[in-house]
Amino acid sequence: MSIPIKTSRYWPHVPHPPQAAFLSLPHKEAFYGGAAGGGKSDALLMAGLQFVEYPDYAAVIFRRTFPDLARPGGLIPRSMEWLGPSDATWNANDHQWTFPSGATLTFAHMQHEKDKYDHQGAEYQFVGFDELTHFTETQYRYMFSRLRRLKGSPVPVRARSASNPGGVGHEWVKDRFVTSDRVFIPAKLSDNPSLDGDEYRGSLAELDLHTRRQLLEGDWDARPPGDLFRRDWFTKIDAAPDCTNWVRFWDMAATEPSDANPDPDYTVGLRMGRTADGLYVVEDVKRDRKRPEGVRKLQRAAADRDGIGTRIRIEQEPGSAGKTVVDEIKRAFADRNVDGIRSTGKKWDRASVVSSKAEAGQIQIVQGGWNAAFLDELEAFTADDSHAHDDQVDALSGAYSHLSGRGPLQVRKGIW
Repeated sequence: MSIPIKTSRYWPHVPHPPQAAFLSLPHKEAFYGGAAGGGKSDALLMAGLQFVEYPDYAAVIFRRTFPDLARPGGLIPRSMEWLGPSDATWNANDHQWTFPSGATLTFAHMQHEKDKYDHQGAEYQFVGFDELTHFTETQYRYMFSRLRRLKGSPVPVRARSASNPGGVGHEWVKDRFVTSDRVFIPAKLSDNPSLDGDEYRGSLAELDLHTRRQLLEGDWDARPPGDLFRRDWFTKIDAAPDCTNWVRFWDMAATEPSDANPDPDYTVGLRMGRTADGLYVVEDVKRDRKRPEGVRKLQRAAADRDGIGTRIRIEQEPGSAGKTVVDEIKRAFADRNVDGIRSTGKKWDRASVVSSKAEAGQIQIVQGGWNAAFLDELEAFTADDSHAHDDQVDALSGAYSHLSGRGPLQVRKGIW
């Protein structure tokens, strides 16, 4: 449900479609946001300015700390750009704009929980929260007690907020707006033509998978890194050191995406070496989703690249089908040291051993275009199987098992 937009002459641009939807809501409470760069701050500031021609109108917009309000791109500098040339008057001590009607727009913070009581006795017709996930639920709910208006006033009372996923308040904000029937207007970077989207996407691409999904996709279900791996445990190096042993370990899938299965598992071939002093190096990862003939071409190209000194090991699935696959690969690579390895025990237990090595700083990775996808998958790996893929994790576990001399991929009571 929406109503015609109540516009303001203080807006510097026409609202973009999600902003327009947000600004036309008649509801007392509404939430805007999701991805970074979706125009959240503009939408919130526009909402606060909608009724400033009424003398009995008072609006307040919060950030958790004052530096958040005052830094470049923050709400106070943004309001200066919008209102500085206008007939509104700025009071630096109170962080407040006053309009010719007598209406006010104030910027405030709640760095500490008790700061909410600084507004005890105040009366607002508009309360806004920028980056709501930075606030506690009690701070947010307390400000509803400050929302009131004179009887007969045409000014509505409104609570408006905006945020990306993440932050200390992620769960309560998600529960209150994203998974409930309260009004939530999602917006992404593509919804904001005022921003240089390509450049900003490039900046966000440097983030870890969890944070990138939150900020680029507005994904409220993106999970933080799992319990086993952290990307900062893996030192990146420019080239592999001299290694006494090399193995290319293959985790097989041989499945192409389809309408029935648009996100199948990957075939992964991970090349790992071990130095004389016991350091492990992941030198390369090949990863693709192909039919068997495509997989053979991928494996042949990797074998030609790696050289005859690199052993080839394949995780052998249970049963005769798994043995058949390994036998076919042995025949195709008769000139190489090839063997199948059967895995037993839980994936989590096998990966735990590699995790310990990584945490101790004993696994390095060579810089390459495969790094991001590799580290993303490792960080997303969880015990409850909620991760999308674990093929690279399995290949890493298999390669380490072979090079460390631990024998078959087997764990007994969590100890090799």
